Amino acid sequence: MTTPNVSGIKLKRKSRMLEVTFDNGEVFNISCEMLRVHSPSAEVQRHGNPILVTHKKNVNINAIEPVGNYSVKLVFDDGHDTGLFSWKILYELGSQQVEIWERYLARLRAEKGSREPLIDMAVQYSS
Repeated sequence: MTTPNVSGIKLKRKSRMLEVTFDNGEVFNISCEMLRVHSPSAEVQRHGNPILVTHKKNVNINAIEPVGNYSVKLVFDDGHDTGLFSWKILYELGSQQVEIWERYLARLRAEKGSREPLIDMAVQYSS
């Protein structure tokens, strides 16, 4: 099966969602958090043994940079910017997001991880 091509990408900054439209008419709204914790970067994927990325509930995207006609580089507001999201990866994340998200939440529970942002200690001590 051939992966459809992306025909549109729109960042919905307030809701922290990326709307991805494919040339077959399908449209997926994928949370910035999901994109960040499932980044295809080597830093996250670790040669087929992905690390558990935590504390990204409020992450957002600062920039979307096209890479050729096959992917985009997403620049996240936590500084992560090394993942290239191919059309295939975006399609898989969009079309399988319920299952992928449930597996992520199960792994978080099993490893006692959290989605909640870390408290900035400098802010906490200045209060």
